[in-house]
Amino acid sequence: MAAKISAILLFGMVVLMAGACTSDSGLRPFTSDGCSLFPDSSVVSEDDWCSCCFEHDIAYWRGGTAEERDIADRKLQACVLQKTNNETLASLMYSGVQAGGSPYFYSWYRWGYGWDFDRKYQELTLSEVARANTLLEEYYSVDPVSVCK
Repeated sequence: MAAKISAILLFGMVVLMAGACTSDSGLRPFTSDGCSLFPDSSVVSEDDWCSCCFEHDIAYWRGGTAEERDIADRKLQACVLQKTNNETLASLMYSGVQAGGSPYFYSWYRWGYGWDFDRKYQELTLSEVARANTLLEEYYSVDPVSVCK
């Protein structure tokens, strides 16, 4: 009887391990919602920074290293400053993405949101970069205008 239970447990472990090894953890198609949880533009002026958020979304969807995330967040800050000439707004948005965009948060707007949650900070391989580029080309071929219309 003990041998039968051991065989069943061993079989179960093999099935679970095989399932874990074959799960699809590839990069999903690109999506963007503009400035997640933040307005895309001003309600009191004509300032519009949505395109900054769209470019930031591309970086966040793709993911990568912690250094790449910091670069993406600094580019967002610089873009918002260039579009609005408002240092307070640019700094606020930078602080917001630094605080809320961690890959350790289970959110749709986290760093590396195109990947499964277990990806975290990880450099993309050459084939993953190529796949990301292909998926972006497919996105633009279907929707040549970003969410910032």
